[in-house]
Order: sequence, then C-alpha cells, then structure tokens
Amino acid sequence: MKNQSKVRYGILAMIFVNVVINYMDRSNISVAGLMVQKELQFDNIKMGYVFSAFAWTYASLQIPGSILVDRIGTRILYCITLIGWSVATFCLGLTYSFFTLILLRVLIGAFEAPSYPMNNQIVTSWFPEKERASAIATYTSGQFLGLAFLAPVLFFVEAKTGWRGLFFITGIVGIIWGFIWYFLYRSPSQHKRVSNDELKYIEEGGGVFNRDVNNVERTKFKWSNLIIVLSQRKLWGIYIGQFCLGGAASFFLTWFPKYLVDYRKMDFIQSGFYTAIPFIAAFTGILLSGFLSDYLVRKNVSAAVARKAPIITGLLLSMSIVFANYVTQPGIVIFFMALAFFGNGFASITWVFVSLLAPKNLLGLTGGTFNLFGGLASITIPIVIGHLAENGNFAPALIFISCLALVGAMSYIFLVGKVERVGINE
Repeated sequence: MKNQSKVRYGILAMIFVNVVINYMDRSNISVAGLMVQKELQFDNIKMGYVFSAFAWTYASLQIPGSILVDRIGTRILYCITLIGWSVATFCLGLTYSFFTLILLRVLIGAFEAPSYPMNNQIVTSWFPEKERASAIATYTSGQFLGLAFLAPVLFFVEAKTGWRGLFFITGIVGIIWGFIWYFLYRSPSQHKRVSNDELKYIEEGGGVFNRDVNNVERTKFKWSNLIIVLSQRKLWGIYIGQFCLGGAASFFLTWFPKYLVDYRKMDFIQSGFYTAIPFIAAFTGILLSGFLSDYLVRKNVSAAVARKAPIITGLLLSMSIVFANYVTQPGIVIFFMALAFFGNGFASITWVFVSLLAPKNLLGLTGGTFNLFGGLASITIPIVIGHLAENGNFAPALIFISCLALVGAMSYIFLVGKVERVGINE
C-alpha cells in the first residue's frame, strides 16, 4: 500500500523504552544489593526476601491489573504506573531499614503489575498477527538489551554515587518518561499520524482495536471470565511454562551479581561487565526467535512449529546453566551462563501465545493470569535460591534452575496442544 504509514513502529519503540525502564527499576536492587546487604547487615536469607518482595504484589495484582487494562485503557494507566513505580524507586534511596526497603519494593511491584498486559494489548491492537512475534520479541528484548548496556553503567553509577544515588537517578528517569508517554501515546483509532491504509493493514491482519473511538466498550469483569481463563488445558500449558521461564530469569535479575562477586570471587566493577554478557546473549536470542518465528509464519509453516519450537528449544538450552557448576575459569563460567540466558531469551516470545490462544474479549485478563505465574516465580525462586545458597554454595541453585527449564519445555510439548484460540464454550 503506497500510503501506508509506519506509525506502529514508533509505538513499538515507545513500548521498548517502557520495558527498559521497567526492568531497570525492578532489577537495580541486584546491583545495589551487595552494598545494601553490607551497610544494613542482611544475611543471604533476608536478602532473598528483599529480592522477592517486588514480586509479592507484582504477582498478586496481575489479574486486578489486567482488569484495569481492559477498563481504563493503556494511555492513562501506563502514565500512572510509570510515575508510581519510579517515585517508589527514588524513595529506595532514602531507606534505612529492612521494613521500608521491603515496603518500597512491594510498591514498585504493585505499580509494575499491569505493564506487560498493557504491552500485549498495545501490540495486539497495533500489529497484524504475522508481525506480532517479532514485535513482542522487539519490546521484550528491552529487558535484556537495557540491562546488558545499563549493567556496567549502573555498577559505575553506584561506585561513584553509592547505592542511594543509584536509586535516585533511575527513579528520576522513569518519572520524566511517564509524562512523555502520556503526551505521545494514542491508540490506533486516535492517532493523528496513522493512515487509513495502515489501519486497514493492521485490522485485516488480525489486529484487535475499535475504530469507533466514541463507542469503545470496556470489558466488565465477571467471575465466569476468570473461570474460563483458569479452566483450559492449553492455557495452563503456557502458565506453567511462564513460571519456569520466569524462574530461570529471576536468577539473573537478582542473585547473579552476588554469584559472580561472592561465589566466583570476581572484582565488583569487573562483574558489572561480566553481568552484561548473558543479557546481550538473551537479547540476541529473543530477537532471533521473534523474527525467525514470524518468517516461518509467512512461509506458511504451522503455528505449532513456528511459535512453539523456539520456546521449547530455548527452554532446553536454558538447562545448560548447570554446566557452570563443573568449571572454574571465569570465561567458561560466563559462557555457560550466556548460553543459558540466550536460551531464556530465545524462549521469551511466550506472550505471542496470549494473543493466539486467549478469547478476543479477554486478552487483558488472560495476559494478567499468564503474567501472574511469571510473577509467582519471581516471588518464590529468589527465596528458594537464598535458602539453597545459605552457606554461600550456589551449585544446588543452578541444578534447581535447570530442572525448572525442563519442566517448562515439557508443559509446551504436552499441555499446549493445537495452537488455536480458546472459545467461550470450550
């Protein structure tokens, strides 16, 4: 189409920035954790609860948050949540106790809870199905690319300004971007720069949006809808898979810097650069997976292969983290960590299954339920690792993470089944 605009790519870039800030503010505690633990005199078990606290509300508010997405919409809600979690991040720099540290991490989790259901709804409305996996891969890669390049910067900022300064700076960045989002984002039907040809292209390709901006019906919550999204075997397949995928990722987002410094005896600044390598690998994995998956769809390869194969392959690759237990050289340790996180990234197009399987009127609720299970992993896995590594030995934790990845692969193989949208009466 000659007059087709490309506004959707600008929207995708904005979601990418949201994700970078989202993960910067949820994971900066892993960079600050070493100094926080030293100054506030926390042991590994207590630090495990600090790492976990974010996910207590992040997980428990997934379904309420997804209901808000369906009812309020993404422009206003994303602005509120971005500014909310960024203010809480800023306030982390003011804390002096275990209680306030936990409380603020809980607040960050609460405000971030609707973010991925919002991301999925935005992409589902702005992109046709044949471009959706690559779009999801692009914005999801923000969590890896942002941390890959930000990790050395965050370590440097903390070395220069202390852990409190790290929280002040990252909080201010998010507050500013929250206002920018509100002024720039619009839905497809409301965006002034989108052409009719682009709207037609999106709509005919399976994009889900309402052209009548004056008659947008917000889905009302019904308990029967929750029963629908909790009673389908194929949806449980992706829920379990997301728990396992999130469990493996949570190690890198929480304990990984401490693993390198305390267990592998690496220099603090040096560990910042080593930390970046697995995130770059994960970034490469998810982009490769997303574009490969969409390429296979365009070549009329079945969804079972084009969508499921990268996820299963990636989860199986994630099991390679266990091999780090049997090597000592830093470069080889990082190689296995990078290979495992590459696999985690390669499997991270899982959100495409929410778009493919969820009932059309329950995208937000299904996405919230799906992300709830990823959040449950973020609650439990850091605590489990804290107990497994109570005496400073991380080897049992890596075995545990490898087993999680295997369970995730099996859930996609045996539970998801045929890739088709769940019907109301199914």
